[in-house]
Amino acid sequence: MSARVIIGLPHSFPPDAVERQIADVDDARALIAERRPDVPALLRRRRTIYHDFYGDQSQAYLERAENAVLLSLARFAVRHGSFGHDFHAYHNEDHALEILDRRLGRVLRQIGVQALPGRDWLALSLFATCHDLRQRETVEFTQSIGNNEAASIAEAHRILGIAGFDETADHELYVALEVMIAGSTFDARPSPPTAAYNTAEAVASGGPLAPVLAVQLDREQPAWREDPLLVRAIELALIASDLDTANVGERFTDLANSAARLAAEREMRSGRALGDACSGPPVLSFLTSGQERYFFDLHRFCSDLGKQVFADAKQANATRVRQLSKALNERYADQPTDAYTGAEVLSTHLSLAESISGGAGAR
Repeated sequence: MSARVIIGLPHSFPPDAVERQIADVDDARALIAERRPDVPALLRRRRTIYHDFYGDQSQAYLERAENAVLLSLARFAVRHGSFGHDFHAYHNEDHALEILDRRLGRVLRQIGVQALPGRDWLALSLFATCHDLRQRETVEFTQSIGNNEAASIAEAHRILGIAGFDETADHELYVALEVMIAGSTFDARPSPPTAAYNTAEAVASGGPLAPVLAVQLDREQPAWREDPLLVRAIELALIASDLDTANVGERFTDLANSAARLAAEREMRSGRALGDACSGPPVLSFLTSGQERYFFDLHRFCSDLGKQVFADAKQANATRVRQLSKALNERYADQPTDAYTGAEVLSTHLSLAESISGGAGAR
């Protein structure tokens, strides 16, 4: 079963120059070892945790998953991260690693490795490094899943094959990964939607796709619940969505930093330099009313695991989000809209967040 069957996608997404540049696991391993030696160290720590609990029977599978993580992370860092020339301030290897390291690490510490089957941990690890592989696909509204996500699914499947997985023997992983990535689509359409626009221009208005995937499948494949692999894939998509948006339940300074990174990326994608006055008002709007809307209206935990690990910390951050928005608006209330830049707003935002946090927040 493919994403084309599940979602009805009309397009194919062939390999690009980055895939050809980093063609195999050896290339990726060498690049990661040189530029991010913390990543092999992280994978070694995780391997110890999983091996101690699940034993030797999963060793070969674990090694293949590690190879896929290295390959996807290296390509992501070259395509949109700090290893290449099209740097995206938010969608880069650090976002993949905050899921793989910080958020999955917090889940492991808080509820333990026994909370999920061993291969689910590996599927979620692959989601972390594969779900945002592509960020430059054409935006359109003919399908519920975004073209960035569809292209990322196509590349993720190729990565699995290079890492040694087999589409038949490892069908469960292929299905889980494509459904998780599909579910990470975040509806960012303005109201009313235009025929074509830059996704960076809109504050999200609809939230994650993951919670409505089951409803879509009810329409398209009414018997889907008879397939245990697809049922589990939907469950994992809900967990993955929560991990992807768990900034709401992290330390307040981490939440503020993620908002600042996304604001900076949004300006880059919109063609506005942060040092220009034209970027000031949109950055201010994004970091105030936009963040309040995301936090209070659009974000929702989709899984019991997400609620268990992150919901209390989100509740603790709620007052701070409102405080920061109010303080930031007040700081620029009396200034003409051409009197400040996006860079100045970002700096003020981070400084205020540190003051409001006072060292508190989720850890």
